[in-house]
Amino acid sequence: MKTISRRHFLGATASAVAATSCLTTGNLFAEQKTKPPFPPDIYKAKIIGEQPTDILFERLKLAGFAGVEINRWNVPPNIARQSRQIAEKHDLRIHSVLRGWTNFNQPEKYKADIESVKTAIRAAAAYGADTVLLVTCRVDGKKMPDAWDFDIDFDEKTLQVRTVAEGDNTPYADYIAAQNKATEASLHAVESLIPIAAQEGVRIALENVWNNLWCTPKFFAAFCKYFDHAWVASYLDLGNHTKYSRCEEWIKELGSSIVKLHIKGYKITEPKGKHGGGVGDWAKIDQATIDWKSVRKALADVRYSGWMSVEEQGYSDEKYSQILDKIIAGE
Repeated sequence: MKTISRRHFLGATASAVAATSCLTTGNLFAEQKTKPPFPPDIYKAKIIGEQPTDILFERLKLAGFAGVEINRWNVPPNIARQSRQIAEKHDLRIHSVLRGWTNFNQPEKYKADIESVKTAIRAAAAYGADTVLLVTCRVDGKKMPDAWDFDIDFDEKTLQVRTVAEGDNTPYADYIAAQNKATEASLHAVESLIPIAAQEGVRIALENVWNNLWCTPKFFAAFCKYFDHAWVASYLDLGNHTKYSRCEEWIKELGSSIVKLHIKGYKITEPKGKHGGGVGDWAKIDQATIDWKSVRKALADVRYSGWMSVEEQGYSDEKYSQILDKIIAGE
């Protein structure tokens, strides 16, 4: 090993000190101002439904994306491996498989849906993905509070719901029973899938969409964290639940359980309730009423590092890439 003499060491140190002393306070301030507020540890992706091709991946790469999430879950491993090869040829990653909706709260569909998720997990492993997005079930046709009025009281050990809003809950009795049935069925289903998830090295990432279940940040976080297992986590959609509560509250409650992000826009046109939700409708990401700077800070606060996949259409790939760049940078 080459050694450094004391004379050379002292000389180099003196030079470094001299160079440092030349920096004025103004120069130091300028350096601090240009330093990005957040580390570039969030990676841009798009959701794709079409068959992966060289043309598709070349286009996304040129637009600035690092990967994709794919909803082609019902494919054999050999086909998934071919898609992985195409992606890797363009230096892209298929980071997740979108299995989406299942019906674990419907006994007649339970077994088939369990098998379908197993298929998706095997496909994800072959794609080189590390998560499968799963929505466990849905409840319809029951009287529920308005989105912004949900205030759920539940047993933290069993996740069984006692009330879903302030005041008299008699009108919501059927919904509360359906919620509890859905929770029990979902817990059983996900627990039964953990062995294959561990075997294939693919996390089950639970997403909460407009399925009328786990409608507050605290309750959904309790559901995701209930399993206390490395192979079960949460997949948060930034925008999906804005009508219920501020996006930042979902991030804060889910915390380190978040392993993937979707992003879409939502515009509150009439704020209501005490949780920051309200009447609104879908809007483009850059036209949403969501405070993206605050959202980015909230993600940094929970130390999120990973993928952010666009789940909307209407702009070019290049424009979506630019929009995400600004959000990721905290601008």
